Amino acid sequence: MTRQLSLRPTPSGQVPRTAMVMAAGIGKRMRPLTATRPKPLVSVAGKPLIDHVFDRLVAAGVERAVVNVHYLADQLEAHLKDRFPGIEVIISDERDQLLETGGGLVKAKPLLGDDPILVVNSDNLWIDGPVDAIRLLASRWDAGVMDALLLMVPLARAHNHQGRGDFHLGPDGRITARRQRGRVAPFSYTGIQILHPRLIADAPEGAFSTNLFWDRAIQAGRAYGQVHQGLWFDVGTPRAIPQTELILADG
Repeated sequence: MTRQLSLRPTPSGQVPRTAMVMAAGIGKRMRPLTATRPKPLVSVAGKPLIDHVFDRLVAAGVERAVVNVHYLADQLEAHLKDRFPGIEVIISDERDQLLETGGGLVKAKPLLGDDPILVVNSDNLWIDGPVDAIRLLASRWDAGVMDALLLMVPLARAHNHQGRGDFHLGPDGRITARRQRGRVAPFSYTGIQILHPRLIADAPEGAFSTNLFWDRAIQAGRAYGQVHQGLWFDVGTPRAIPQTELILADG
């Protein structure tokens, strides 16, 4: 009798054509490894963190990646040049001023287009569950009711993460609140989200956090979360690297 192999399901939904890869941070928590290289080039499980991200983008069908750079930007640009032939890489230059996540989105907005975009941090690593995590987000995205859709993981499954969680979700997946100071929230943000560019508006000048945009979307009832079905690792410190590699080696 021939054994039937189960095929990995592919969720329906249009994956954003463009991604914004957040790669401009100084990486203070990753010192001393970031003394001579930017954090996205720190190696985990045999390859730089940013390569793990790009492998996922290419696999999901993303066509363009806007990457913001600041600290040791020349190294990062040289690394990305012609490295991923399946995706167009565009640099958003923040050499003059580090703008944080919100300011980085504002600076890059002219490069992002008018359609929903995928936004991915370069300092985390994830393993897909039964389905591709990016495609899962895309299948859930509904521009009619959403301005932001964040991939989240239950706090108990946030490997290496030292935080107390980030968000509370309602039964329909709507984000009902951010974690209050001194409290614990059940879900942690993975650093992966779909945003509509209309949310990147009426912003202050200079550096600020994406929290500003999230708060607006939450208040309007247009921020949602999708729970990640696979593994997720916060790789923000040198100590997190061997811990992550040990779990990956165990399968």
